[in-house]
Amino acid sequence: MSVRERARKAFHATRALGLPDQEVTPVLEHLLKLFNNNWDLIESEDYRALIDAYFELKENKGEDDRKNVVGDYGESSRLPKRLCLQDPEDQASPTKGSARQILSPEELGKPSVNLQQGATFLNKKDSSSSGCSNSCKKPQQQPVTCEKNRPLHIINDITKGTENVKISLVGEIGNQELPKFTYMRDNIIYQDAYVHISLARVADEDCCSGCSGDCLSVSIPCACAHETGGEFAYTTDGQLRDKFLKACISMKQDPEGHDSVYCQDCPLERLKNEYKPEKCKGHLVRKFIKECWRKCGCNMQCGNRVVQRGITCKLQVFWTREGKGWGVKTLQDLPKGTFVCEYVGEILTNTELFERNLKGSGNEKHTYPVTLDADWGSERVLKDEEALCLDATFCGNVARFINHRCFDANLIDIPVEVETPDRHYYHLALFTTRDVRASEELTWDYGIDFNDDEHPIKAFKCCCRSAFCRDVKR
Repeated sequence: MSVRERARKAFHATRALGLPDQEVTPVLEHLLKLFNNNWDLIESEDYRALIDAYFELKENKGEDDRKNVVGDYGESSRLPKRLCLQDPEDQASPTKGSARQILSPEELGKPSVNLQQGATFLNKKDSSSSGCSNSCKKPQQQPVTCEKNRPLHIINDITKGTENVKISLVGEIGNQELPKFTYMRDNIIYQDAYVHISLARVADEDCCSGCSGDCLSVSIPCACAHETGGEFAYTTDGQLRDKFLKACISMKQDPEGHDSVYCQDCPLERLKNEYKPEKCKGHLVRKFIKECWRKCGCNMQCGNRVVQRGITCKLQVFWTREGKGWGVKTLQDLPKGTFVCEYVGEILTNTELFERNLKGSGNEKHTYPVTLDADWGSERVLKDEEALCLDATFCGNVARFINHRCFDANLIDIPVEVETPDRHYYHLALFTTRDVRASEELTWDYGIDFNDDEHPIKAFKCCCRSAFCRDVKR
């Protein structure tokens, strides 16, 4: 096989993970020099050496040093720390089976991964697997060794083709558990939740049946902009308008400075004490985005259909090193106000969620659920089937891996009305609060009260490391 063909296949493998060719090229060139042009070592284990070297470099160097990729290895030409070789002589000899000297599948004990079976909770414990020595020397001098339980595990697309873009998962196989869940692009009712979606419930004054093409292209906003004060929440570039985003961020960071509503019989307080519930502590009156839908005359490329078109950003699930478990990072620069993804899960009643938590064993970890309480104040009393939440423990999308960060997260959750004006149910969309650079972890504030010991869902130990962390007593 020609060098050109081998390089083409290497780039094909790295592109599948969203890695830019211009960043991979110097890493590949350096490894070829290091391995004396032995392509077998690079191609082994689905290009694990190349991918290892790339991600180790990203971890060790900041985004500002990307253009100096080759220099990051220094003059010692030491190997990437997760690259393990048995015999230094085999490096320069592609005829001696040296490609298999990089930990074989039998040595690694790779587990099979089934993302469709959702009977296991995601365990977010800190990884205790140890790394390799940083004192690796040139292979001509002595063998290079490291522990055998630290290979790179890659899932090319956790979405199983359901999203517009592939979302990869990259992690070291150590003590962390690979996630087991069913990937879903859309929310789905678990059992008792009442979600009534019908065209008849969408009033003529709440849709734009007379529009065509793109609603944002006309000078006078249509009826679907009434919810956001007569102007659309989105710009023609597909980002949130700065004024609208600032208002949402202000509500998130300073809820006491904004209006709240109080239930006469609060579902959350009923869960804490069914027989003698306390008074409602209040629910923030949040801003909604109302998107065009099927009763509208515009097309699917309308600028007011951002969330329903789905994920378009390049994302990756990865294993964090701060005790937070799995996390999500962007593989591209994201401007302020960009839609990243929707939080997708099973639609449960609060009672169903409470019962689900009681049935779980003490060693199991739920993903933190989302209460759909943005419009609870519109009714004094809510039936149980109308007090809903989203739980992504067993079924969900990539948002289930996005970690919490107190106060200054780079994402914000905003309610979005799409199919129904009944706001017992709505979509929860995540947008960037600022410009986010490629390879930066994505986080959002779950809104957890770490001091509420009586909450039916117990708070986890916060590892956000924010200067504004609310978990100060733990």
